[in-house]
Amino acid sequence: MSLLEAALDRQLQRDAGMPHAYYQILAMLSEVPGRSLRMSDLAAITQSSQSRVSHAVAKLEAAGWVRRRPSPADRRSTIAELTAEGYAVLEAAAPGHVACVRENLFDGLTREQVGSLRDICAAALDRMAGQPGAGPLRGSVEAAGRDRGAQRLA
Repeated sequence: MSLLEAALDRQLQRDAGMPHAYYQILAMLSEVPGRSLRMSDLAAITQSSQSRVSHAVAKLEAAGWVRRRPSPADRRSTIAELTAEGYAVLEAAAPGHVACVRENLFDGLTREQVGSLRDICAAALDRMAGQPGAGPLRGSVEAAGRDRGAQRLA
């Protein structure tokens, strides 16, 4: 998967001026109610360290794409919220990103292979999600729209 990750990163840097990690954060925020998450939840969903997410969100906030605010439920927690500008940037970047995923992953596969890949990934995620300390693996994939892309191609 590192080859795919590198291709996605190059495409997003070229077309949207952001690394794939930033796109992933924007996408995760866009998929949840209120377009906001606690920073610790965002780290878990993106399978990143809290310090890495904090650094990325600081950059996204400086660009005006994300806003940070204290959690009303727990003043010790910080909420990352997608701004309207951040959503617009994500919407502009999404078609190129989807095209890159299709070109590099799905275009070389038959419908049967796409179905098999979906089934294999689901089984692997289910297995990993049962491991201690796994975090929300299944939820992060579902939030990212795992099945949406595969269903369109099937």
